[in-house]
Amino acid sequence: MADGTIYLYFKNKDDILVQFFNYRTKQVFDGFRAAVDQADNSLDKLRNLIRRHLMEFQQDRNMAVVYQVETHQSSRLAEEQIREMAKMYQDLVSEIVETGQQEGSIRKDLYVSLVKRFILGAVDEVINTWLHSDKHYDLVTMADPLVDLFIRGIGTMD
Repeated sequence: MADGTIYLYFKNKDDILVQFFNYRTKQVFDGFRAAVDQADNSLDKLRNLIRRHLMEFQQDRNMAVVYQVETHQSSRLAEEQIREMAKMYQDLVSEIVETGQQEGSIRKDLYVSLVKRFILGAVDEVINTWLHSDKHYDLVTMADPLVDLFIRGIGTMD
């Protein structure tokens, strides 16, 4: 295909990025929802979500790089798509946390808005560290330690 032919389908390079985010967001979030729906309780739902999130990025390193670069710069071409992705993810986490609170497996005194930012931020940083690591390791193996950290925290309760 000639270089100029792509512009028959896209307005410009920015439009390619926006369309990429639109297309991949649907695919990825369908997978997130399916993984969450397979679990019977909130802790397993959270574990499945985190595992699937890490798996998606591990399977498509190029997508992970584009996502990390685009979401971590101040002027983002796909601002609307990124905001929508974050909202969908945080809504899913909120659903899991609220279910866990009803089940009694997650504390009821938590600020759900803080919890969902905490989880998204932690997962994002694990992916970012993996992308910049000289060592090659299985990103998905970080899912269980992350969920354990989310649930048990770092302090001891006397």
